[in-house]
Amino acid sequence: MKVAVVGATGLVGTKMLQILAERNFPVTALFPVASEKSIGKEVEFKGKKYKVVSAADAIAAKPDVALFSAGGSTSLALAPQFAAAGITVIDNSSAWRMDPSKKLVVPEINADALTKDDKIIANPNCSTIQMVVALNPLHKKYNIQRIVVSTYQSVTGTGVKAVEQMQGERNRAVKGDSSEYPMAYKYPIDLNVIPQIDVFLDNGYTKEEMKMVNETRKILRDDNIRVTATTVRIPVMGGHSESVNIEFAQEYDLNEVKEILAKAPGIVVVDDPSNALYPMPKDAHEKDDVFVGRLRRDESQPNTLNMWIVSDNLRKGAATNAVQIAEYLVAKNLL
Repeated sequence: MKVAVVGATGLVGTKMLQILAERNFPVTALFPVASEKSIGKEVEFKGKKYKVVSAADAIAAKPDVALFSAGGSTSLALAPQFAAAGITVIDNSSAWRMDPSKKLVVPEINADALTKDDKIIANPNCSTIQMVVALNPLHKKYNIQRIVVSTYQSVTGTGVKAVEQMQGERNRAVKGDSSEYPMAYKYPIDLNVIPQIDVFLDNGYTKEEMKMVNETRKILRDDNIRVTATTVRIPVMGGHSESVNIEFAQEYDLNEVKEILAKAPGIVVVDDPSNALYPMPKDAHEKDDVFVGRLRRDESQPNTLNMWIVSDNLRKGAATNAVQIAEYLVAKNLL
């Protein structure tokens, strides 16, 4: 299988290479693609060095699949070029997610919608992915009416610059280090919480919040679900956490909820309050599962459940989900 990784030198692109190796994806030829200034640089895959090539060279090589993680504008420009050459694109940006002609895929939920004709496939937003993985089996059983979600998102979701900002601030505060560091955010992030992810829209919500609203409905294939979100950046590097309140159309049994989640693919239930066991970002770091805990009834209204969801945003929230889509395409002979 010939594979191109577009954005191969970035945080998610590097993670894609790592996960392709870990999961033994059948790569027979690899074409790392990055910006013009990175052409000729080397990336490592399974102990071998590969030189970064241009997008044009990668298209000419006719890979079977191209995993994109190079930002929305790059995807809008390049993904159609790859697709026109018969290459299946799995894109991690927001460029194609809400395009009605493109599938927005979380393999555990809706990979069955994919066909050979899908040449540009959208990978959902990181915070959306982990939430819908946990909610889909419950939606099938109890019919979700409304979701209220607040997220606590890692700086890695912003990128390398944000990681450097947080580490720089911490080094200055703890070690007195006077080295300069970039500012990915308008405000300090270490020892702080920033209730803004992406830009504000006219309705007072951020783009990240509206992504969760719109993508959740599209992935769960139910436009009637009411969703409201507040997304927050916190000084953590291991993964995203979410507090989720779910109103169902019918009554539920809490023990049955736990059983449903425990049996669902990609979910690990960590829910033992008596022993202070619940999901935390440090435990999800470098894992592909979605961890669920703090399961409890909302006592303020009927048919409503509270839960806490944690996942590594660079893995299941981005790179792993993309690789899983590619694995599904291979398994179903759709490439």
